[in-house]
Amino acid sequence: MSDINTMSDIHYTSGHMTAIPTTSSETQATQIRRIIKTWWPLAASWLLMAIELPAVSAVMARLPNPEINLAAYGGIVLPLALIMESPIIMLLAASTTLSKDWASYVKIRKFMRIAGLILTIVQFVVAFTPVYNLVVQGILGAPAEIVEPGRLGLMFMLPWSWSIAYRRFNQGVLIRFGHSRDIGAGTMVRLGSEIIALAIGFFATAMPGAAVGAAAVGIGVLAEAIFIGWRVQPVLREKLRAAPAVEPALTARSFFTFYVPLVMTALISLLIEPLGSAALSRMPNPIISLAVWPVIHGLLFMLQSPGIALNEVVVTFLDRPGAARSLRTFMAIVLVITTALLIGIAATPLSQLWFSRLAALPPNLADIARIGLWLVLPMPAMAALQSWFQGTILHSRRTRGITESVIVYLVVVGGILIAGVMFSTISGIYIGLVAFCTGMILQTAWLGLRSLPAMRQNLKAVSS
Repeated sequence: MSDINTMSDIHYTSGHMTAIPTTSSETQATQIRRIIKTWWPLAASWLLMAIELPAVSAVMARLPNPEINLAAYGGIVLPLALIMESPIIMLLAASTTLSKDWASYVKIRKFMRIAGLILTIVQFVVAFTPVYNLVVQGILGAPAEIVEPGRLGLMFMLPWSWSIAYRRFNQGVLIRFGHSRDIGAGTMVRLGSEIIALAIGFFATAMPGAAVGAAAVGIGVLAEAIFIGWRVQPVLREKLRAAPAVEPALTARSFFTFYVPLVMTALISLLIEPLGSAALSRMPNPIISLAVWPVIHGLLFMLQSPGIALNEVVVTFLDRPGAARSLRTFMAIVLVITTALLIGIAATPLSQLWFSRLAALPPNLADIARIGLWLVLPMPAMAALQSWFQGTILHSRRTRGITESVIVYLVVVGGILIAGVMFSTISGIYIGLVAFCTGMILQTAWLGLRSLPAMRQNLKAVSS
């Protein structure tokens, strides 16, 4: 078989991979241990990335005009940067699934290079030309106070799209060939670079907070991309070039049939960010809502990261005998632990410590954030469930159901936000949190429904 994962298990020693036979009698405990060995570096990577937003927000909160700069970063810079990366955000899943031989790698690499260049040009045009005012004032309707800090921040984020494309593409190769520990190391390089840049911005410059935060993130993703590019070279030489050719060979048509639904998924998902910013800008207390949003989002991202990391693990392990039951058990463990952590933070003085001390929010904003946390308690559980359902669908290579689920998410979130703009008399942050949480719950339900055929197909293939 050309797929190194079929009917074999992967034994990791110091980050390297060797194939050993897998039997149907392998215990569930053994399988879960192997799953954890692959999962924990990815979870650590997501967790370290999740620390990024709270760290950036904490620095901006300690610089002049914190409300303005937090709102500019959370309401302009971050949403626009995320939507610009949407065509390449799913390269991690695509590369993990499809980079099984050299010919497939080369085809996907060509797409990565072209897409990364185009998206960088688009970001340059938006940040450095009058197109910016059309997008930010005309479409997002951002408050006038945050327009110029947001522009400067977006300029400093110029390396973002190319770095994300290159990094995620090569991360998929590392995961596919058993070097997931390098993913966590790369994230540490990114976070370390950002901390250094934040310190320089805080102590040695007079730049606005939004520009300091954006510059640090831009430097961080570029440093991580360079590190991943270095670490993947031995894997390309020693393993990918030597891998047997996949039959049938990956063609441009088969790649785009697989990838286009994922692009649409990412695009629709990331459209929610500027849609949310536009809605919050039009509801009561827009500056407060836009300032609190990235801080709550940062904490949520941290608690969702263990569940998010399961996606590539499911893709990698699902075709092994008995692995479906082990993956489901491990997913449930992650779901319970992350949900309990969020409840523990929301119900104890830890929320005060996080929002007032670590995030350095002013007292009025910290109170709003603590209340808002109760509105999103299901979201860590939904992240784990989505990875289980979505990984199963990705494994089947029939990715349309993923796109459908995101359309459900968009419709639900958009409907609640529009209703909030039209009728709400309370702060927009509360409406936004309810919208995103409700949308995520219904998206997860749809993914669960659409994953059932893939789960049945996997069980049939394994039993035969």
